[in-house]
Amino acid sequence: MTSKSARLCSVLAALAGAAAGAQPGAVKPVAAPMRNLVWGNLNFLHTTDTHGWHGGHLQESQYSADWGDYVSFAEHMRRKADDQGVDLLLVDTGDRVEGNGLYDASDPKGRYYYDIYRQQDVDIICTGNHELYHASTADEEHRQTVPNFRNNYIASNLDYIDPKSGDIVPMAQRYRRFRTKNQKIDIIAFGFLFNFMGNAKNTIVQPVRETVKEKWFQDIIREEPDVFVVIGHVGVKMPEFKEVFHAIRKHHPDTTILFFGGHVHVRDATSYDSRSFAIASGRYFETIGWMSATADFKDRRSQPHFHRRYIDNNLLGLYHHSGLDASTFPTEHGRNVTSMITTARKELNLDYSFGCAPKDYWMTRTPYPHENSIYTLLEEQVLPDVAVSSERAHVPRLAILNTGAIRFDIFKGAFTRDTTYIVSPFTSVLNYIPDVPYRVARHVIGMLNSGGQILESKPLHLMAIPEQQVPRESVIYGHGASDSQIPLSGGHNGDGPGSWPALVEGYTTKDDIGNDGDDAAHASIDFYVVPNCIQAQIGFEKGEEPEKVDLVFFDFIQPWVLMALRFRGAKYTAADVQSYVNGTFTELMAGWIKENWPKKCGDFGDL
Repeated sequence: MTSKSARLCSVLAALAGAAAGAQPGAVKPVAAPMRNLVWGNLNFLHTTDTHGWHGGHLQESQYSADWGDYVSFAEHMRRKADDQGVDLLLVDTGDRVEGNGLYDASDPKGRYYYDIYRQQDVDIICTGNHELYHASTADEEHRQTVPNFRNNYIASNLDYIDPKSGDIVPMAQRYRRFRTKNQKIDIIAFGFLFNFMGNAKNTIVQPVRETVKEKWFQDIIREEPDVFVVIGHVGVKMPEFKEVFHAIRKHHPDTTILFFGGHVHVRDATSYDSRSFAIASGRYFETIGWMSATADFKDRRSQPHFHRRYIDNNLLGLYHHSGLDASTFPTEHGRNVTSMITTARKELNLDYSFGCAPKDYWMTRTPYPHENSIYTLLEEQVLPDVAVSSERAHVPRLAILNTGAIRFDIFKGAFTRDTTYIVSPFTSVLNYIPDVPYRVARHVIGMLNSGGQILESKPLHLMAIPEQQVPRESVIYGHGASDSQIPLSGGHNGDGPGSWPALVEGYTTKDDIGNDGDDAAHASIDFYVVPNCIQAQIGFEKGEEPEKVDLVFFDFIQPWVLMALRFRGAKYTAADVQSYVNGTFTELMAGWIKENWPKKCGDFGDL
């Protein structure tokens, strides 16, 4: 075996012993061929869009570590940095809430989450759009998370309106300037949010293009740090980061600028020029991003070199990168955080099962429509049963759901209280407009999915899943397993792909840097583009078109629905919209599962 192969694949031998998932009931991780991390002078661990998944993925072996394991991992990696005389910083770029029972199942929401999340020592942190959808969420972000991270929290283009005084104040400090622990690298850091327009009325998001013109920003970018670090709840291909980059580069043609993004739920990396680098680190605590930069940052002539890895959040990978094992990896602090999560899950009764899914239902792994598509399940079975008003049941109706309301797949087996929030975390309700002429209503779904002129006033992609912003086209791999990635080794003599264990399905990332970013080899997963919205026809007489229908839709998409109706000549307004049924869609879906899927797994009969 070559030395390179031994280095890259050592996890197969060193981690041959089984490792239990951090949370009770979590599936055990599976060993895989690994790529090592490349250390530099300045190193980063990055999380983004964790959406409450701090207990890990209990049903997916490759992402089953929890926040306590990440606390242990960060402690070990900081120690390694100290031993090498280099620096390691932790970054988080927002959307920490909404998407998992650990956050959503409590009343008030986040009763356990805030104390769990704060256990990680994050050096630079900013806000995501999900911290701002509801005034109460923004209040808690300002009341808890901002002070929990004190000088590390940055809000460069976000203001908060004090509920008592009405004063407009920055959500947090506009920037942070500090020196690193070991090399005293002088860093100026910013924290941005994309040009979000759906925020609650107690917050103000300033467009990035306006922020970079402000005096405070222009003043600070005329300083002479060693490195600029720009974090943001912004996709690395979105224009907001380019606007910040050009504003800084105008005054600093040779200074290293590092970007950490998020929002679009993908693993991605790019560079804007030879002295900049940008990374986005996935979603749902599946990924811990790694970036390293090597240069003499105090010498503008020194050309920086950058590396990135997308670390699967499972214990075997964390053992590998820290050089430890099951007995030496957990720290006391990490164990305590894991215990906090276990206690919270138990008190929230997240393992309570409403029923058992007869098979897997996918968001994007299968085309729509398809018998294995979660959207086909909703269109053909769930919506017809739950979109029923006792007072309007006799009226035919079109029920429209935006695909972005669904956030995750359904796996065969127990559909728990946790699963309801994982699949449908939002407080979406069904509204309707009564007695809409069918000749008008029938065109709404097409306009929501194709756009046309209504695109000019409100982007349609906001109704769809975040992952569909990048890519916009289906990616179908066929029968090849992981053939889109650069092999971990090209060796022979038993160290090639034929000697590896069967690969678990997972990320096979291609970014602007290449296709060697994932730390673990996976079997590839197909990605099928889905529409912005789906529609169920309910109560129609066979072979007949009704004269009028009730147009039922999720409250989130009301602005688009009204625009589509107006475009077709029907001048409906918000005053015409009424509540259709009581309860959130999450509650309605849980009730449907309780009524239609067997309580005990295995009792599927003819389902």
